Amino acid sequence: MNMLRSLSLSHVTAGFVAVLVGFTSSVVIILQAAESAGATPEQVSSWIWALGLGMGITSAGLSFYYREPVLTAWSTPGAALLVTSLAGVSLPEATGAFVFSAVLIVIAGYTGWFERMLHHIPQSLAAAMLAGILFEFGLNAFVSLQGNLLLVGIMLMTYLLCRRLLPRYAILMVLVVGVALAAIQGQLHWGGVALKLAEPVWVTPAFSWPVLISVGLPLFIVTMTSQNVPGLAVMRANGYRTPLSPVLTATGLTTLILAPFGGFAFNLAAITAAICMGDEAGENRRTRYLAAVCAGGVYILVGLFGATVVALFAAFPKAFVVALAGLALLGTIGNSLHAALAEPDEREAALITFLVTVSGLSLFGIGSAFWGIVIGVAARLLLQAFREGSRTRT
Repeated sequence: MNMLRSLSLSHVTAGFVAVLVGFTSSVVIILQAAESAGATPEQVSSWIWALGLGMGITSAGLSFYYREPVLTAWSTPGAALLVTSLAGVSLPEATGAFVFSAVLIVIAGYTGWFERMLHHIPQSLAAAMLAGILFEFGLNAFVSLQGNLLLVGIMLMTYLLCRRLLPRYAILMVLVVGVALAAIQGQLHWGGVALKLAEPVWVTPAFSWPVLISVGLPLFIVTMTSQNVPGLAVMRANGYRTPLSPVLTATGLTTLILAPFGGFAFNLAAITAAICMGDEAGENRRTRYLAAVCAGGVYILVGLFGATVVALFAAFPKAFVVALAGLALLGTIGNSLHAALAEPDEREAALITFLVTVSGLSLFGIGSAFWGIVIGVAARLLLQAFREGSRTRT
């Protein structure tokens, strides 16, 4: 009852926007990954069922348990990896690789070694990495003006006016105005939408050492470095101290259970989590976990209706989704940059972290968010050594 009394329209809106942004931005990669493994249309629908159900249960369950916004997601870099690495691999062998990766995640969570390692990341660098991750989304919101000036321009004006007059409902008003204008312009395409429940399809895992090493191990590494590291940074940058190890264990176990149905990898969300943690997700930060609970509920609906929801989200014009994501994240980007650059002694290392993350650098199949932290920490240690050396000489 207390939860229902605390629930507000801001929580529901933030949860829906988080799912909308997360789903539309990467569902095509998921479909490509399933097809690369030779999945049938029924199995592709099962993948959406498993992923939606897994994200929904973990997001709502963990957020409700910890009373902090813990939003999970599928591993988008992991899906991109699968697109290129599953050629010639059977679906049972691919499923075996998903199970292997899940076991490694459970071990990392249960032993706590991954969380202990991440405790050494300074707050300023975590904030800089978060700003770098989200920077492209903010930038693309304004780039989209070029292709759809009227729609995006009115959405931007709505955001600015509501930030002044109705700050708690700014994103909700942007969502409503954007959908209405897109409908008037005929940019909403409902032709492919048909109500249909998804049906789970079991695939018995097959374990092949070459596939486990070439697919399962890289999937584990990419999920941990390119998803869970940024996901933790988002939480810490927003002041939430949810213990990481139990969350990792929960996502690993969820993957273990749902892998035979297509749930290839679950992890902490970063970009969409930021939407559920910012000011737009509720005035009271102690109740913002309800935004993640709402997102979990939407994800469960996504899973249950599988292909129907794929078509539904595909109905929105790309410019609308890009602009909505960028405007929803503006506050988080600004706060993260402020936290990253606030301390003069750490400003240069934080700036390096930010720039490396923005650069899109990819080495050994690992994305720029991880390398931003690695290079930023190395720069910070080096600069600290120089400063201490200078003090010693003086």
